[in-house]
Amino acid sequence: MKVQTLTVGPLEENCYLVIDEATNRAVLIDPGDEPERILDALHDSGATLEGVWLTHAHFDHVGGLAGVLRAHPVPVHMHPLDAPLHSRAVDSALRYGIRIETPPPADSELAEGDRLKVGSQELTVMHVPGHAPGHVAFYDQTAVFGGDCLFAGSIGNTSIEFGDRDTLDASLTRLVALGDELTVYPGHGRATTIGRERASNPFLLGTARLVRLKR
Repeated sequence: MKVQTLTVGPLEENCYLVIDEATNRAVLIDPGDEPERILDALHDSGATLEGVWLTHAHFDHVGGLAGVLRAHPVPVHMHPLDAPLHSRAVDSALRYGIRIETPPPADSELAEGDRLKVGSQELTVMHVPGHAPGHVAFYDQTAVFGGDCLFAGSIGNTSIEFGDRDTLDASLTRLVALGDELTVYPGHGRATTIGRERASNPFLLGTARLVRLKR
């Protein structure tokens, strides 16, 4: 599985182009802005786009969706609990002085335990609310695309609408239990690993202790 990171928009959100090299099929995770750049990267890869997967529906993660779908009308997958955020994305962006196109509606509702395929690769959906009610992560045995749940040295913001720190802590406990070796591809900032964050993330140390106690 090849992963290309495209950091887009004024909030420097990470959009991921995920390609199964065996079949040259691809998905986009969180096309947040600059759809032209995203489409150029897809074109340069030579891969065929199969779908768009959304970790959540904050405006900085869906702002490029309309532009992408005009060129490639593929299915969009999102958890239904993020529908209120999705419907207010344009107004939310304007509060930051940012203009985005109205994101088209999702085609498929994600749920805990769903299996999504890109070519011959399969990832599992984990519902990880706290930063957003319908926030999900996509993971396999080597990597997790965690959106705004876990960052290098930090965690998702819970002081925003629908945010809840206790809920996020419960989600993080489940996320870090996936295994120290997994690479974390976050919604903002550099990639990291679960092991690195369990050992050094100041927001995660209590969660890491809980995981050790459960083992």
